[in-house]
Amino acid sequence: MVRRLIAHLDMDAFYASVELLRYPQLRGQPVVIGGGGKPPALRPDGTLECARLRGYAGRGVVATATYEARLLGVHSAMGMMKAAALAPDAIMLPADFDRYRRYSRLFKAAVAEVAPCIEDRGIDEIYIDLSEVAGAQDARPGDPLAGARNLAAILQARVREATQLSCSIGVAPNKLLAKLCSELDKPGGITVLTHEDLPGRIWPLPVRRLNGIGPKSAERLQALGIGTLGELAAADPQWLVGHFGASYGAWLHAASHGRDERPVVTHSEPKSISRETTFERDLHPRHDRQELGAIFTRLCTRLAEDLARKGYVGRTVGLKLRYDDFRTVTRDVTLEQPVADAASIRRAAGQCLKRVPLTRRLRLLGVRVGTLSRPGEAPLAARADPFTLPLFGQGEASLNADGP
Repeated sequence: MVRRLIAHLDMDAFYASVELLRYPQLRGQPVVIGGGGKPPALRPDGTLECARLRGYAGRGVVATATYEARLLGVHSAMGMMKAAALAPDAIMLPADFDRYRRYSRLFKAAVAEVAPCIEDRGIDEIYIDLSEVAGAQDARPGDPLAGARNLAAILQARVREATQLSCSIGVAPNKLLAKLCSELDKPGGITVLTHEDLPGRIWPLPVRRLNGIGPKSAERLQALGIGTLGELAAADPQWLVGHFGASYGAWLHAASHGRDERPVVTHSEPKSISRETTFERDLHPRHDRQELGAIFTRLCTRLAEDLARKGYVGRTVGLKLRYDDFRTVTRDVTLEQPVADAASIRRAAGQCLKRVPLTRRLRLLGVRVGTLSRPGEAPLAARADPFTLPLFGQGEASLNADGP
């Protein structure tokens, strides 16, 4: 019987690591990516003149940080001002997403040469089905997973050869455990586990470490006396259902026991493509109309470039606004014909803008195109509101974390 072997490959501090290739002088120093600003300037003596977090004022978020910065308490998705309070002398670099996408393509191509069954999970992580890859099922006396371990090392070496970057790999019987494993021995780690390893390696971990248990669920579990995955696994399934509902309660029980039957999905169509930005200061629709108009146009232009690069057109154009009191509104319009050019996107989004109140200052603006299709093909079926999906927000000032 073929053992199911699913790997999760996660690039280590991806954005920061890519920047350190460009600025090797910064190796070993606390470096934070995010917040905008200018890139370092080269002094005549060959040293770099870099911006520091000290005195940062704005609403940027940390995209990622080097491990030296993490030791000071800085982590992905943290507000830059909070990071500045924790690590005022840390170096601040602006994000360069074109460069990160280029390195993302390189590492994925290197993996595909060895193991082509890949599920793309974003710019810095992938799932890989190793079950049928040559050598993956090889065993040695005392180590039935020797082949999987060796294959993971080969993948690490291929990624480093292609990008000069390190990654961490978890190999397990399913995606749930593989993702958890890839985080256990960062950076540059390889972790291979079976269900028999759950009591020793997984159950002592806090419940928050499991992908699918967010801060609020973890807080509720803690209040109920459950702090570790082992305690969650020992809980009565019906008790969990009573507290968390039938679906989530059953999932909590299954996940804590390492059960997950999801396949590695090698291809899926996006639900929408979008751009958004959070302003450094609240902008008034009337007093800051010119600045807002320029931002609006730029978002539509970049969204059009994204559509062209990925080969899509779309019939639904949507708008997202967040006010200074953090209320968020969305509006969309469905067009007779699909569009992909900036002018058409801006015109349709402008129609949406007329349907929202503009009496308060704004802190965020976003535009998206949905009901996607390839040029000349019938549109994909309409799906759930993409504004609620994590796909939305991979825009210019709203930086997404790239993982540990």
